[in-house]
Amino acid sequence: MDVARAKPVTMSEVCQGCRSGAPLPIDITMAFQPIVDIGTGRVFGYEALVRGIDGRSAGDVLSGVSPDMIYKFDQTCRVTAIELAGRLFSPDDGARLSINFMPNAVYEPDACIRASLAAARRVGFDPGRLMFEFTEDERMRDVAHVRRIVDAYRARGFTTAIDDFGAGYAGLGLLADLRPDMLKLDMALIRGIDGSTARQAIVAGVLQMADALGVRCIAEGIETAAELRTLHELGISLCQGYLLARPVTEALPSITIPI
Repeated sequence: MDVARAKPVTMSEVCQGCRSGAPLPIDITMAFQPIVDIGTGRVFGYEALVRGIDGRSAGDVLSGVSPDMIYKFDQTCRVTAIELAGRLFSPDDGARLSINFMPNAVYEPDACIRASLAAARRVGFDPGRLMFEFTEDERMRDVAHVRRIVDAYRARGFTTAIDDFGAGYAGLGLLADLRPDMLKLDMALIRGIDGSTARQAIVAGVLQMADALGVRCIAEGIETAAELRTLHELGISLCQGYLLARPVTEALPSITIPI
C-alpha cells in the first residue's frame, strides 16, 4: 500500500491529546531492522525506526519534536510503521512489528491505540503481531500510568518490551513493577562482552532473573561475531545489531548470521 495515499485517521480514532498541538516540523517515514532468532535463523520481528523522508536521521527528527508535538508525533510514528508493515511484511511468517513509544506520550491507553488499530485494519495487518518497546530518557513521572499501559496492551494481545534495559532508568525497578514480555539489553552491556567477564556475569544474571519471571531477552547493538558467539553461549537467541543487518528505509533488509 502507498503510505502517502493511505486513508487519513479520523478525529474519532484519536484521543484528545492528539487533536491539538503544533504540527510536526518534518514528514517522516520508517526504517526497519530485524530481530533475529539465531537458533532458528528466522526473523522474530522488525523494529521500526523513525527517519525523515528527506533522509534525516532519527536524532535529527527527534530534535525537532517539542513537548506540544509529542502526542501527535507518537501517533504518526505508530500509524506510519503499521501502514508500511502492511505493505512489506509477509502475512504468513508471524514476524512482529516492534514500535517504540514514550509512555508519557500516551494520553490514555485505550484511546491512544485506536488510530493504530484503525491503520492495522486498513492494511490487513494482524494487530496480534504488534510489539511495543517503551523507554524513557528521564525517570518516569507516573509508574502506575505506565503499568496501566502495559496491562491494557497485554489484554489486547500485544507484546511489550522494556528497551535499553541496563541503561539509565530502565532497570530492575521497572522490571519488577511492569513485568513486560521482553527485555532489550542495552548495547552498553553488549559492547565487548566477549572480552569482559563482568559483562558476561551481569548478562547471565539478567537472563536468570528474566527466566524466573517468564520474560525473554533480546540483545541489541551487536557489532562483532565474537559478541554474537558469546551471547549465544550465554543462552540468548534473540539478537539485533549491525552485524546481522543494518536498518533499511521502507524495506526489509536481508540478514547475515556469522556463527
